[in-house]
Amino acid sequence: MDRLLKKHNKERKLTTLVENFTTYNSSYSELSIFETHQVAEQVSLQFDYPVLASMLTGKKVFHLEDMPAFDFMPGESVIIPANKKMLIDFPEATLDNPTKCLALTIDPKKISEIVDSFNESTIIELEENGKWTLDDNPFHLDNHQGIQLLVERLIFTFTEGHTSKDVFVDLIIKELIIRILQSKARKTLLGCTDEYLSDHRIAFAISYIKKHLTEKIAIDKLADKSCMSKSHFFKIFKNTLGISPVDYITAERIKLSKHLIKNSTLKISEIAYKTGFNNPSYFNKQFKRHEHITPGEFKSILEKGRGT
Repeated sequence: MDRLLKKHNKERKLTTLVENFTTYNSSYSELSIFETHQVAEQVSLQFDYPVLASMLTGKKVFHLEDMPAFDFMPGESVIIPANKKMLIDFPEATLDNPTKCLALTIDPKKISEIVDSFNESTIIELEENGKWTLDDNPFHLDNHQGIQLLVERLIFTFTEGHTSKDVFVDLIIKELIIRILQSKARKTLLGCTDEYLSDHRIAFAISYIKKHLTEKIAIDKLADKSCMSKSHFFKIFKNTLGISPVDYITAERIKLSKHLIKNSTLKISEIAYKTGFNNPSYFNKQFKRHEHITPGEFKSILEKGRGT
């Protein structure tokens, strides 16, 4: 992150020690980098447009209406609707280690254009639920790797000064908003599946997967139960959640396998079959792809932590 901010740090002017900010503009958006160099509490901030705030360095404590106060750390982002007042604490800021945060505001017309396009790509029937938006309530994104990479690209693009900056920013912001909408849809449909069963077929598919996770699940069957063709179901599922049904099923099985490794005495091979994988070798391969270590290595780390 220091490398990305090198040019900004060299050229920006420091006029205050609390929420000093530098703003960079594009045709329909503004990126501001805020810096605080001393401990402060209950600093008030409000934006006229919807804003994506992303933590760069240090720590903040956010106080927002409709949400409990929460620590805001590097790698995390929060979507804040227009005209939403926020109060911010800076418990660790110092001259040597300032707290830095990015705030991206986007023209509401541009947001609406991208949101409408996203909803058109995910809707199944007009009467079904699924109108996703950014302007209802604050939304906290906890270490979303895809969004963090886009934030880093935005910092580079805004501060680079390239003659095609507006074109590059346009592409990044479109992807950013789509990923945020997919995150909201995923959190809603996965966390409140039962509430959407009657009017959203992807929620119905998710419910079926949860109930039959340890069994063989054919995508053809999921599509049939969702009253869609296989290709249409695959497209709608991936467009809505940002992940294919196959990858979602695998991720859920890996999550279950980690729970069993932590909380049972079953052998790795037994866990492979109990979590719906057709053989231990394939289970090992998928576990390592998701967790970057093998199930056996994961188990060993746990055992060392317990002193066994």
